[in-house]
Amino acid sequence: MDRKPDVNTSPRVLLVFPKFYENSMWNFKEAMEIQGARAAAPPLGLITLAAMLPQTWRIGLLNANCEPLTDEAIRGVDLVMTGGMLPQEPDCLEIIERCRTLGTPVCVGGPAPTSTPEVYDRADFVVAGEAEGILPEFVAAWERGERTGRFTAAKFKADVTSSPIPRFDLLTFSHYLYIGVQFSRGCPFTCEFCDIIELYGRAPRTKTAPQMLAELGRLHDLGYRGHVDFVDDNLIGNKKAIKLFLPHLIRWQEEHGYPFKFSTEASLNLADDDELLDLMRRANFFALFTGIETPDEATLIQTQKKQNTRRSIADSVHKLYSAGMFVTAGFIVGFDSEKDSITKAMATCIADTGIPIAMVGLLFALPNTQLSRRLRKEGRLYENYAATTADQGDQCTQGLNFVTLRPQRDVLADYRDVLAQVYEPASFFERVREVGRRLDRPKFAAQNIQWKAVAKDLASMTRILWRVSVKRPELAKHAWGAFLATARSNPAALEAVITNIVIYLHVYPFSRYVMREIDSRIAAIDAGQWVQPTLLAPEDAPAAPKRPGLPGTPHLAAVA
Repeated sequence: MDRKPDVNTSPRVLLVFPKFYENSMWNFKEAMEIQGARAAAPPLGLITLAAMLPQTWRIGLLNANCEPLTDEAIRGVDLVMTGGMLPQEPDCLEIIERCRTLGTPVCVGGPAPTSTPEVYDRADFVVAGEAEGILPEFVAAWERGERTGRFTAAKFKADVTSSPIPRFDLLTFSHYLYIGVQFSRGCPFTCEFCDIIELYGRAPRTKTAPQMLAELGRLHDLGYRGHVDFVDDNLIGNKKAIKLFLPHLIRWQEEHGYPFKFSTEASLNLADDDELLDLMRRANFFALFTGIETPDEATLIQTQKKQNTRRSIADSVHKLYSAGMFVTAGFIVGFDSEKDSITKAMATCIADTGIPIAMVGLLFALPNTQLSRRLRKEGRLYENYAATTADQGDQCTQGLNFVTLRPQRDVLADYRDVLAQVYEPASFFERVREVGRRLDRPKFAAQNIQWKAVAKDLASMTRILWRVSVKRPELAKHAWGAFLATARSNPAALEAVITNIVIYLHVYPFSRYVMREIDSRIAAIDAGQWVQPTLLAPEDAPAAPKRPGLPGTPHLAAVA
């Protein structure tokens, strides 16, 4: 079918957010079921993109994690625009092919096409780079009647102060656990394995205080209350800017009765800045994700994660608890500098910090990072290192896409043993108790009671109690013990304790699934059935990887 819409009419555009892998540490299925949600967070990139498109364009949004994408929906529009993270890649590939079959032009954009543009050959349009810097060119081409094209923005040049308020009105808030906003892009650090600095640069660019307050005000006016996540890859990347903004946020929260509680991601050196911690506490930041990666200082230096060196990791995390934020953290197994088993040191570090949810994964060389470039130069990178399929999962099961310096079996065994120790119920709930003891949540002025939210929380609590006591009876003693101990000694920390228990209802069975997968990989090695994949030639300037199966998909959303 070859259907060319009249370029003189306002185009009908469908923004589609692809589905995530089912087998992922990040899908939080149990948490969504308990809260009655369909997805963890909405596609901030796509609703920001929607605000950048011409106001005359007729725009719809479909999150495939919340509702199915039908052929009728594709046929009913003039253009489909899509993008997603790596765990969404298989579904995004399918979307591209379905659009081509049904005769609707499809445009992909975001960080992945920026990193690996040739894998998108099947898409009609590829918009590479940050949308603020290139979208007008695409719009102009479309309105001239062009129906294919490639557009590339200059790197790190987008002016985020020109970014409009996202189209929050396109969302059904009840479908999500929380809503995201973004203050900055970029990170000043040079972690070898990270692609953020390759995509957004090392000089964090920030929005203005009026911009951010306008976004929060729009959410508030639409009736949203509750959890708002600052999706920044490092909120404190530009400390001067965030310190200038937070007093405005505190004042806004006070004036509106603290309608929001905030979470974010930040580097661990946040613990060194008492002024910043106090500002975040007063603004009502309640949760923080940080990349710890490993307790081994030699590895931190080798991977250029120096901001985590020369410090007690446990003391730093405990200081964040004292500031009122509970911590989740990322850990990685498989670095070159791991000379011996890392199991004991990593499990001990996690226990000492008291971090309940430790996202432990295998090292994965992302496309166009310092790590993937180095591994290719050394002749150690697998030919299909960036390949993804619908059943592969995430870095927990598909990591080590390169030749490890230690025997791969040893690395896999270390990883399996860390998971076994960290997510054994008694160990996990002792860390939950630690949060209950240490977390010092602030008290704010009385707010207007949101009875709808109270009813929702009571319903969620009922589902939590049923799952812990009936569906997972082996956890009941531990969960109730942590709950009651916190209720007696520090009731202000109960929300954090319950949140960690809810996440564990997903992470506990998922960790067992990953352990089985790793055991099968170890068994294949022991039986001599594992064959090392073909290696990429060790060239100085590696070409972007071709992925097997259908070509073309973005790595991340159009705007992070």
